[in-house]
Amino acid sequence: MKILDLYILKKFLSTFFVSIGLILMIAVVFDISEKIEDFVNKGAPMKEIIVDHYLNFLVYYGNLFSSMIVFISTIFFTSRMTARTELVAILTGGVSFRRLLFPYFIGATLVAAISFVLSHFVIPTTNENRLAFEWKYIKDKKQERFQNVHKQLLPGHIAFIANYNANRMSGYQFTYEHFDGNRLIARMESDFIRFDSLTGKWRLDNVVTRLITKEGKESLTIDRRIDTILPMKPSDLSMIVYNAEMMPTPQLNDFIEAEKIRGSENVNYFVIEKYKRTSYPVATYILVLIALSLSSKKSRGGLGLNIAIGLAICVLYIFFMQISTTFATLGNFPPLLAVWIPNILFAGIGVYLYAIAPK
Repeated sequence: MKILDLYILKKFLSTFFVSIGLILMIAVVFDISEKIEDFVNKGAPMKEIIVDHYLNFLVYYGNLFSSMIVFISTIFFTSRMTARTELVAILTGGVSFRRLLFPYFIGATLVAAISFVLSHFVIPTTNENRLAFEWKYIKDKKQERFQNVHKQLLPGHIAFIANYNANRMSGYQFTYEHFDGNRLIARMESDFIRFDSLTGKWRLDNVVTRLITKEGKESLTIDRRIDTILPMKPSDLSMIVYNAEMMPTPQLNDFIEAEKIRGSENVNYFVIEKYKRTSYPVATYILVLIALSLSSKKSRGGLGLNIAIGLAICVLYIFFMQISTTFATLGNFPPLLAVWIPNILFAGIGVYLYAIAPK
C-alpha cells in the first residue's frame, strides 16, 4: 500500500471513529436526560445502567447508523481535501479516479466487515440484555396477554387460543385441529390450558375430543382433565416481532423455517430482519462511492453544501427503506427485493455521479 493510500485511509478511519464517537455521546446525553427519572423511580442499579443498557445501546445504534456516518464523514474529509486542492494535485499527478477509490473502499471494507459480524452474531445477544433492561426499568408494561392466537404448529396441525397469558403460560378457549389434506380427522377443545414446566406437558381442563374416520363417522370423548404433550412451546403462543432482533442469524434461519411451516403472519418481518443484516453493511460501499463522487468537485457552497446534500441523501435512503419494507411487511411485496431496492437505486445514483465526477 502506497503512502497516498495510507494517508487517505488514515483520514477515512479517524474521521469516521471521531464522528461516530461524538454522535453516540450526544445520543447518550439525550437518552439519559429522557430516562433518568425512570432509573431513579424504579431503582435501576448503576452497573446495570452502564453495562446492560448503555454499553449495548452504543453497540446497537453505532452499528445501525455506521453506514450513514461513514457517508457523512467521507463527504467531510474529502470536501476538505478538495478545498485545499489536494485531490486536484493527486489526479493531475497521474492517479486515476478509479485508483483513488482503492483506499476509500479499503476503509469501507473494514467498517462493513465489523458491521456484518455485529449484525449477524453479536448484536442479537446484546439486544437481549438491552431489551430486558428496558422492559424492567423503562417501559411501563411488557406485553403479557395475547388474544386470538392462531398457529400452524406442523403441516396440518392448527392451534388456536382465544386468550393467552405469557407470564402464567396459560390461556382460555384452546382448540387443536388435525387435518389430512383438506379433511379434518381430529379436533380437541379445552376451556383452560396451562403449561407445566416441570413435566414439559400441557394440562387441559374440560376437554372435548372428536375423531372423524374416512367414512365420516365421529367418536366423541369428554375428559375433565388431561396432561399431554403438544408440538408447541409457550413461546410459540407469545412470539412478538422484536424477538427477531435477539436471534443470531443461524438461529433466526431455523426460526423462519419453523414459522413458514406454522403459517405465521409475521414471517415477512423476520425475513426482512435477516436480509437487513447484510444489506446495511453493503450499503457502506454504495454511500462511500456517492460521497467521494459528490465531494471531489469544488462547489460554491463548499463543505456546507456537500454536507447538506449528504444529509438529504441519507434521509432519502431511510425513506425508501421504510417504504419498501412496509410494503413487504403488510403486503405481498418480496422481502428480498424490498430490502435491496434502496441499495439498487442508490447504486445507480452512485454510478452516475462517478461517471460525471471530475477525473
